[in-house]
Amino acid sequence: MPRRAHEDTEPLLSSTHIDEDDDQASSRKKLSYEEAVEKAGFGLFHWLLLVVCGWANASDAVEILCVSFLLPTARCDLHLTSAHMGLLTASIFLGMMVGGYVWGYLADRRGRRSILVISLAVNGVFGAVASLAPRFWLFLLLRFFSGVGVGGSIPVIFSYFSEFQPRLRRGAMISALATFWMAGNILAAGVAWLVIPRTSLNANWGWLNFQSWRLFVVLCSVPSLSSALIFRLFMPESPKFLMEAGREAEALSVFQTMFKLNNRWATKPFPVPGLVIRSRDNEVKNRPTSGSRYQQFTHQLRQVLDPMKQLFVGPLASRSVSLLIIFFCISFGYYGLWMWFPELFKRTEDGGSPCANVSRFQNSVNESCYPVKTAVYMEGFITAASNLPGNIFTILLMDRIGGKILLCVSLLASSMSVFIIYVVKTKAQSLIMSCVFSGVSVISWNALDVLGTELYPTQLRSSALGVFTGVGRVAAIMGNVVFGQLVDSNCAIPLLMVSALLLAGGLAALRLPQTKQTELT
Repeated sequence: MPRRAHEDTEPLLSSTHIDEDDDQASSRKKLSYEEAVEKAGFGLFHWLLLVVCGWANASDAVEILCVSFLLPTARCDLHLTSAHMGLLTASIFLGMMVGGYVWGYLADRRGRRSILVISLAVNGVFGAVASLAPRFWLFLLLRFFSGVGVGGSIPVIFSYFSEFQPRLRRGAMISALATFWMAGNILAAGVAWLVIPRTSLNANWGWLNFQSWRLFVVLCSVPSLSSALIFRLFMPESPKFLMEAGREAEALSVFQTMFKLNNRWATKPFPVPGLVIRSRDNEVKNRPTSGSRYQQFTHQLRQVLDPMKQLFVGPLASRSVSLLIIFFCISFGYYGLWMWFPELFKRTEDGGSPCANVSRFQNSVNESCYPVKTAVYMEGFITAASNLPGNIFTILLMDRIGGKILLCVSLLASSMSVFIIYVVKTKAQSLIMSCVFSGVSVISWNALDVLGTELYPTQLRSSALGVFTGVGRVAAIMGNVVFGQLVDSNCAIPLLMVSALLLAGGLAALRLPQTKQTELT
């Protein structure tokens, strides 16, 4: 019997020694990025990161959508026609198109955090200064420069955030980050509802009649400026970027910080002595050491354009073409319609559908904006809050179903809801279908955010998102201009165009690869 006990315990003791040896060996070896992220754990650091990045994402939503909420009132003070309003809503997207690729390229070369700080500051400063513009064209120009800042922060924030996430939680966490767009939407609608109807906040400064909608514009810049300050003072650089840049010590320091916050009661430090760093020899060889200014300029230009070229060669070409189509379709449809919701709600105040009796609005530049109709902002708030079910649905199912299926289904459902908006005949029906569109379309954006970060390697990720969002901005500009030109004369055309394009985007999404719980490269 004693012999039997000895035989039973000997393998157990041997396996214990083997486990200890394996732990010691693993602590001595250098880890890859994915291994280091897993070792750092998941916990407090990631939830704090979600709040900070989420606030930045919400600030972009506030800055973009604030124009749509001020249109019903600002149209009188700035003497706007529907065509002018189309240009005004399009101006921020033009700026985003310019800023998207430039900031994305710089983020892939200079770092995510520093570019986020600059782009958020540009967004906030020009957004606030726009409140003082006495003329339409100056207001238009300042909104354009604000858009340049927004164009950088939107694609970079998702690249930055995703590069801290462990593989198995990445889809759900990116979906959670995307929900903050809804928070920004609700915040903008809520502030507009509270501030714009209050004419007691108006002030006459002689050279400028500072109406309540101008105060609303100032308040909309606060989230961007506060986000820039938080990133500048408290947030680390992306560890994935640092490893790709050959900055091992800094990357290791970031992982150590993550480990400490996620394992606050752990007695041992981060158990990784080093990280696997890729060689920088090729980049050093590619740097120009001599030559004329023209040669150096052309070399820099080739470096800027090279990431765009890489997106459309080899295995990346098919997915890049599909994403271009999807970004164009969803941006034309969503922003073309969403930016005009407050104006369309205003047109349903006396009953009927948004496209009924269009002749009433052909000379609406002479229509009085006061007293402000608070129902317009209440309906905008309800529509914005309708994002919530779609966001919850995305968080729960993203890692189970995958982004591709969610993107396809939600785009097809969005297409159908817009078609029904055109068909309905009453104000109540219009509001209900607008809420349905709000809840379903946000699933498309959330799925697209996840797919965009997982389909491309680190050295191309921000550039790719910058290119695709740039194409999306062109579509958003076209959508707003088309609405501005046709909403008074033939409202059916832009609505049916939106429905058709969303349908096309849903079909294009079928060609994308499935990326559920994939590793970042």
